[in-house]
Amino acid sequence: MSDPILIDSLDFAKQRRQLSGVIAMADLPRTHDLLANTDGSLTWSLAGGADALSRPTLRLRLCADVQLVCQRCLTAIPFRLEADTVLTVFLYEDRLEAACEDDDALDAVLAEPEFNVLALIEDEVLLGLPIVARHEHCEPEVRLGGSGKPNPFAVLASLKRKPE
Repeated sequence: MSDPILIDSLDFAKQRRQLSGVIAMADLPRTHDLLANTDGSLTWSLAGGADALSRPTLRLRLCADVQLVCQRCLTAIPFRLEADTVLTVFLYEDRLEAACEDDDALDAVLAEPEFNVLALIEDEVLLGLPIVARHEHCEPEVRLGGSGKPNPFAVLASLKRKPE
């Protein structure tokens, strides 16, 4: 795993700093169970700024092509992940909570002197992946457990159809 990328989130936003980079999907361990494989990489950029109310913000943009597992046929399905998120940075938790109550769409974080950008990127990847990945058109894979035995319910169905 890559070393964490740490910033002072409030200073970064106020100074309108920018960072960008490329991260291997293999370096995002919390995503591994959701992916068909960890091949490829993710491109990201983070920019400090301010919102319409002059509050400090962090804007994170992500882009990656990943392989998910189709939940119907259990084969790989390509997925284009793109995210553009603006987080408003607050110094005090009570102000953060009040702002979030006033605006349901507000994404906010508390200011931290050692804010982990890599953790933020991984969080955004997790939020950007579909809950259930599936091809638009595919046939579910039927597995017999490798025993080659007929499905017991199919046997029961055939018994039910026989006339007495």
